[in-house]
Amino acid sequence: MAKTGKLKAATVAMAVMALAGLGAMQKTTDVHPGTGGSPHARTEWTIAGANISIEYGRPLLKGRTIGENLVPYGQVWRAGADEATTLKSDKPLVFGHLTVPAGTHTLYVLPAADKWVLIVNKQTGQWGTVYQEGQDLGRVDMSLGKPAGSAEQHTIAIAPLAGGGVLQISFGSVQASVPFTVGK
Repeated sequence: MAKTGKLKAATVAMAVMALAGLGAMQKTTDVHPGTGGSPHARTEWTIAGANISIEYGRPLLKGRTIGENLVPYGQVWRAGADEATTLKSDKPLVFGHLTVPAGTHTLYVLPAADKWVLIVNKQTGQWGTVYQEGQDLGRVDMSLGKPAGSAEQHTIAIAPLAGGGVLQISFGSVQASVPFTVGK
């Protein structure tokens, strides 16, 4: 019995070390209250040796509906409020077939009832509604699911995985996600 207990303890210790080895640390900082009432945040992660940050406006649903009057289906959305949502990384990130080089990029999404598409754009520093398709680095499909609970406030997060993570955009009863790996 003592040998079985030690084996279980060693297995648990190895699992904890494996999760810690994913190297994911998260820090969220309020940036400003937002000009239209949506607070802005910068969330930073260290994942698989990459320093990644996303800065975005965090609107509230306030009784509005995704697909209708808030995030209209079939129209490019700034993935937040006010200024365009920015992704910064000091290492390349690979989302499916799309390699995003290290640096600063703008994130948009193209929502639909059955799928969302992540758009990574090379233009930076613009107001969120100033979208130029000719500046797209590329697009990748996102999987749709439901967040653990309804997300009254728009939230962008990264769930760590070995070698990368899963970018998650949650709003209302929708969670769009896409896995990525960290390049060298």
